[in-house]
Amino acid sequence: MNIYSALKLVHVLAAIVAVGANVTYFVWLARTRRQPEQAAYVLPGIKALDARVANPAYVVLPITGIFMVLDADLGFTTFWIITAIILYVAMGVTAGVLFSPSLRRQVELATAGAEPTAYAQAARPTTVTGVITMVPIAAILYLMVTKPTP
Repeated sequence: MNIYSALKLVHVLAAIVAVGANVTYFVWLARTRRQPEQAAYVLPGIKALDARVANPAYVVLPITGIFMVLDADLGFTTFWIITAIILYVAMGVTAGVLFSPSLRRQVELATAGAEPTAYAQAARPTTVTGVITMVPIAAILYLMVTKPTP
């Protein structure tokens, strides 16, 4: 196996782990809407998955991506590469500025035993920002698979 193939394998595995973990959040968040009494257990689990599984995998992605671009002599200005980089930065900013604080607030309310109305109000932004975060991820996956050129 050459270096590019090894990097690509690690890159794809990291993408599967990161995106796969993120997709499960929607299942868990829906479960807490239907069974709010489970939120104090489920939400810290989501937070732990994010911190210990998804986010480290998201760190591996640009590292392996940079090395693949350099090894393949593709160039960072290649349309699908630069577009994916811009979307990755947008996703990171959205997740850091919107999703993480929403999830943190939701966890605080759930573990403090907040009233259902307050908890429901905190749950909406987490779901909405989660969906907003997944849009650039889906676009990046499209770019990485199809490698379109204008």
